[in-house]
Amino acid sequence: MKHVEVLFMMLMLTSAGVVQSQTRPRAEVPPEHTWNTADLYPDAASWQKAKNDLNELTPAITAFQGKVAHSARDLYACLELRSELSRRFGRLSTYAGLLSDQDTRESEALAMRQEMSQIGVDLASRLAFIEPEIASLTSARIDQFIAQEQGLKVYAFYLRDVLRRKAHKLSAEEEKIVAEAGLMSDAAYSTYSIFSNAELPYPQVKLVDGTSVLVDQAGYGRYRALPNREDRERVFQAFFSTLGQFRRTFGTQLYANVKRDMFYARVRRYENSLSAALDDNAIPVEVYHALVRSINQNLPTFHRYLRLRQRMLGVPQLAYHDLYAPVVKGVELQYNNDEARQLILDALAPLGEEYHKVVETAFSSRWIDLYPTTGKRSGAYSNGSAYDVHPYILMNYSGQYNDVSTLAHELGHALHSHFSNSSQPYPLADYPIFVAEVASTLNEALLIDHILKTIKDDDVRLSLLMSHLDGIKGTLFRQTQFAEFELAIHEVAERGETLTGDKLTELYRSIFRKYYGADEGICAVDDLYAMEWAYIPHFYYNYYVYQYSTAFTASTALSQKILNHEKGAVESYLAFISAGGSDYPIKLLQKAGVDMTTTAPFSQAMSAMNRTMDEIEKILDKRK
Repeated sequence: MKHVEVLFMMLMLTSAGVVQSQTRPRAEVPPEHTWNTADLYPDAASWQKAKNDLNELTPAITAFQGKVAHSARDLYACLELRSELSRRFGRLSTYAGLLSDQDTRESEALAMRQEMSQIGVDLASRLAFIEPEIASLTSARIDQFIAQEQGLKVYAFYLRDVLRRKAHKLSAEEEKIVAEAGLMSDAAYSTYSIFSNAELPYPQVKLVDGTSVLVDQAGYGRYRALPNREDRERVFQAFFSTLGQFRRTFGTQLYANVKRDMFYARVRRYENSLSAALDDNAIPVEVYHALVRSINQNLPTFHRYLRLRQRMLGVPQLAYHDLYAPVVKGVELQYNNDEARQLILDALAPLGEEYHKVVETAFSSRWIDLYPTTGKRSGAYSNGSAYDVHPYILMNYSGQYNDVSTLAHELGHALHSHFSNSSQPYPLADYPIFVAEVASTLNEALLIDHILKTIKDDDVRLSLLMSHLDGIKGTLFRQTQFAEFELAIHEVAERGETLTGDKLTELYRSIFRKYYGADEGICAVDDLYAMEWAYIPHFYYNYYVYQYSTAFTASTALSQKILNHEKGAVESYLAFISAGGSDYPIKLLQKAGVDMTTTAPFSQAMSAMNRTMDEIEKILDKRK
């Protein structure tokens, strides 16, 4: 899994004030703070030639149809050609995607992206005969082929995994039809992305000092943290009111995406869409349910965090629009690019010299597109799909602590891709989604540990400790809240009920209020804010979000081993991020020292959260 989306210091203490918009024309950003797409292709003409070469090579795969199971030699040749086609496609798609994401308004770049989507469907359709033919083999026959053809050893894990999923494989002709359905499968997300990033009429909001700000997605992420409470409420009201005006459109898009998931689950004979999504990486369904169950059982710990935030803000009633506000008056953590860079490098030093050098290369060799620009895709991600080049990172950096943490997070993804691509042959380099968020959240853990070791001032420590708790809230509790909602909407649709914008809002509101203890008076949740579901692109990723939570618990356990200088901890971790997709994710983590089939990692995460709250309360009690 190489395209992950996903979300975070030299300290500067500044007076709290209104922060102006960070979005600017792309031409005003220094080239060193933009990614270098020329590492993929020198220009669009070179990309066009490479695309034509792929199109010319693709038909050659059909020569193997009906022959895959005949001999070890034919099987190996077929899989090698498939790998070459996939490798080229990944590089081409990365280039088109980067150009489109750096300005979603550009029709030429969007056309390139759409063209690659169509090529991808055609390629999948042409390759559809391979797995049904492999599935016709017995385990003994596959072992015999591997013994006869040494080149097949690199495909051994994949071949045996095809047999594991044999019950859900279709005939070659049926697989071709399913692959052709890919022409429509991304329509819901593509429409959502273009509408929410490029065409939605986001509001202008006048702040209490008379300043007007644009509350688009980047603006919402920025201005929801303003120190003035009335400003924050205005931002939330304006942003979610705008989303609410288009709830029917958003609802139709998301419902279409849910129906896509149901289609693929049904045609492959899975019990439901959750089983289908988790089976690709052999994740037991109980892991998902156990996560939701454990989080619900530990909501009192989350509510302790909310009460602590209320205490630090000094408000009589905590409200949802208070959750991103600075909790220590007079302290606003701001970091320019150079400060963030050095802080991250220092924080990641425990991972060793080789890791450190690659991070330096990412900064100096333009792997990162740093600042928000007009028309640029919102959020942040790392894309490591270009196996022969290097990963690329999209950021919308505005200088806050969360931006530094997000940059460290995305560098974790990038280094995971780099080490896997460098260590594994192409067929084994693509790491499973389930482990994708481990490397990213481990970097965040090292970052906060490092900065807390250097800061003695109580105000700054309080601000950082609460920011750390905010990260746990966002990664563990918030993502599980999303996972519970995602499961709920699929279950509703699988019962034959429809999902309108109003129904989605109702479902989200119920789970939303439960998590934040609204009925117990812990945190007030305005009904309008239940439109938040329309703001979350991850609901289009087919059961992705729960993995933020499971990965966080795994990375907490791994980071504690590293920070405690356990013998072999760093070596085991580097082996983990170098393993790519050479084994199932549960086993990859077990080799690294974490067993996700037990409750131990979750318990460690809860203990770490409570220790942080203990320290905050100790400082507050001392002042009192």
